[in-house]
Amino acid sequence: MTTNIADILIEALPYIRRFYGTTIVIKYGGHAMSDEQLKEDFARDVTLMKFIGLNPVIVHGGGPQINQVLDQMGIASRFVRGMRLTDEPTMDVVEMVLGGKVNKAIVAQINREGGKAVGLTGKDGSLIIARKMTIMYQDDANKPPEIIDPGLVGEVREINAEIIHTLTKSGFIPVIAPVGVGESGETYNINADLVASAVAKALSSERLILLTDVDGVLDSSGSLISSVNAKNSHRMIEEKSISGGMIPKIEYALDALGGGVGKVHIINGRKRHALLLELFTDKGIGTEVTA
Repeated sequence: MTTNIADILIEALPYIRRFYGTTIVIKYGGHAMSDEQLKEDFARDVTLMKFIGLNPVIVHGGGPQINQVLDQMGIASRFVRGMRLTDEPTMDVVEMVLGGKVNKAIVAQINREGGKAVGLTGKDGSLIIARKMTIMYQDDANKPPEIIDPGLVGEVREINAEIIHTLTKSGFIPVIAPVGVGESGETYNINADLVASAVAKALSSERLILLTDVDGVLDSSGSLISSVNAKNSHRMIEEKSISGGMIPKIEYALDALGGGVGKVHIINGRKRHALLLELFTDKGIGTEVTA
């Protein structure tokens, strides 16, 4: 047993050396946010990463938690292309749940494990400057696409990276809720994967890690593809090997790579200590996306 543990530590050493002092942006969501053991594991993982010299930055989602509160309030949820149509009552709930309950729970969990986490929304210090998003939607190939107004759904115009740099240099782990602010002070609900990609680009991060509920990118037989580049990703989307919710994740990954991020990892957050297994082992556990 002792030898096995030593072997694991020796295997991790070159990766710890490689990532020392670098920024790792992590999109935290899915089942990993609802399972108590996985929540504890995640908090320990990011705390360990900080203690060994990495700078983890967390962007979190919270869709199921938002749905639960909306249901309790009798507000219906509607989605188009994975985007929540957001009117003002819905936005009030989104901001309350993401910036309040979910964000503070993640911060508290990390702090319990010995880390120093600080919770933020995109409105704090104008961290995330947003603009309104419009959605092109086509449900019938024989009809032209229509433009849908999603309400208070935004896209990232600018990230104020200095706020994050200041926190990480002071030993803190930033935990960011994907709520942005418009030019006139209006609040926007923004997709967490999109925000994570934008934050990773703004920080020129070494890695962007997207936690999901699947193992990564799968081939036509359902087997995990350990590495995929931009060219192969586009081909697989055209061939429909990559489909559904994985398409936007790949699109955000490629956008991050085009913006200077070193590599992107899509991994299964339902596996215990998924972050450490992906970053610090030779084989990893998910899909590595490269330019």
